[in-house]
Amino acid sequence: MNSAVHGTHEVLNQSPPFVDVDLFTLDTALGEAVAANGGAAAAKELSEFGRHWGSAAMAERGRLANENTPKLRTFDSRGNRKDQVEFHPAYHELMAHSAHAGLHNSTWSADGRPLGAPAEVVRAAKFYMAAGVETGHLCPITMTRASVAALAVQPDILKKTMPVIGTRAYDPSFAPWSSKRGMTLGMGMTEKQGGTDVRSNMTRAERDGDAYRITGHKWFMSAPMCDAFLVLAQAEQGLSCFFMPRFRPDGSVNAIQFQRLKDKLGNRSNASSEVEFLGAYGERVGEEGKGIRTIIQMVQLTRQDCAIASVGLMRSGLAHALHHVRHRSVFQKHLADQPLMRAVLSDMALHVEASIALVMRLCRSFDLAPADANESAYMRLLTPAIKYWTCKSAPGFLYEAMECLGGNGYVEEGILARHYRESPVNAIWEGSGNVMCLDVLRALARETEAATAILKNLAQETRGLPGAGEAAAMIGKAFIRGDAENVARLAVEKLALLAATAALNALSPSHAELFASTRLAGNHGGMYGAVDLKSSDTGRLLDRALPQ
Repeated sequence: MNSAVHGTHEVLNQSPPFVDVDLFTLDTALGEAVAANGGAAAAKELSEFGRHWGSAAMAERGRLANENTPKLRTFDSRGNRKDQVEFHPAYHELMAHSAHAGLHNSTWSADGRPLGAPAEVVRAAKFYMAAGVETGHLCPITMTRASVAALAVQPDILKKTMPVIGTRAYDPSFAPWSSKRGMTLGMGMTEKQGGTDVRSNMTRAERDGDAYRITGHKWFMSAPMCDAFLVLAQAEQGLSCFFMPRFRPDGSVNAIQFQRLKDKLGNRSNASSEVEFLGAYGERVGEEGKGIRTIIQMVQLTRQDCAIASVGLMRSGLAHALHHVRHRSVFQKHLADQPLMRAVLSDMALHVEASIALVMRLCRSFDLAPADANESAYMRLLTPAIKYWTCKSAPGFLYEAMECLGGNGYVEEGILARHYRESPVNAIWEGSGNVMCLDVLRALARETEAATAILKNLAQETRGLPGAGEAAAMIGKAFIRGDAENVARLAVEKLALLAATAALNALSPSHAELFASTRLAGNHGGMYGAVDLKSSDTGRLLDRALPQ
């Protein structure tokens, strides 16, 4: 065959795949944030994790799990009710690798108690790296980890489930949880008439000896192939929390019937279902009428993971964009050397540095909260604020990363289109933006003295940085207004920015000054790159973001 005929088939001026890399050692900001928050001794472990998850094999698993989405098998070939969800093998492989790394249980002791520092920080670093490879499968990983906090209020259930939750094995078989090598847990709160207003739930729970029969409908129940779920239902004393396994204690399949899988914008590797309970077996978790108080222990941890995953997605977008522009030439020089492209990417790198510093500081507060009242207050006040800012930042950030690749960023063969579709879910699930702002206001109302102390500490930690004093004053005034809800979004965003500045200042004072001058001092444009950074600052940010 004449090669000249097919000369245009030679591929030139394209970047190679960003695979077979160490996601930890290439991320200078992550390494510094982990070390500063108590995880320095885990560097070797995290590098091994980073190499594994940065491999071409893991990237391929992520692609396959999203291109081959879950399928609901409501009935078998003979018409018997089946209610099982089938996944591509790549999804199960991702779950197995995450379970092996302890992403679902490494912050708990064998008896379900918080393990203590630096477990949260180290686990968060792994979760963040995994999120940049494939985020959908992390939903049941998150819920399994978080469920332990809710089960802690019901020691008898925690005692019998923790030996199975506590293994680092993933067992996808459809069998009673007590017979399996490992188990996963999901959550069902949302009903179509109420949404976030879970107090309006209509699902009913009636006593049946020591257990309950639960009847009702859930509009969203994620990860329907989990081995058990924590669900909310109305009992005699009010809204209560229940442990609902897929199998009854006698080994028969529980009366959980999936109506359909949701056709979602993103998060496509993970199944989310609409479900009916037809007198399903359940065991109460916590007191009757205290369901929200019980399940909020789980929700706090799922919100933490939403923030971590959003920053992980942004980091992955930045790394892929930087990798591409260093290989792509336009107008006779690499894109990475074009002043406008450098301005955009350095501004994005600054955003990621501040974001990872902030979420790791938050994770340190989770580590220390059981024994430190100040850290516990920081955790309660800042978790919704940080979720609000990081999760709502991600879609716009990832669009910008896609644009750095041009048309190559917009096609489904690349990872950035998937990241972009994935990113809104973290802002919507586990409490939308308005709900996060209201939660900050509630935390302020309940713990005014502690919140005031936190704001003073943030002001002290950012003293002398551009715009920091004015931001702290604005936050304080906004939250004592009679109409605080009207300005809550602005105040909560400022609170997150101030906290990010403080966290970054503890790691890199020069970058904290850049972040404060471009975010707090009021002169940042509406788009990335609409800043005026010195060439030396731009170069340093880019070199740290992805060492060459």
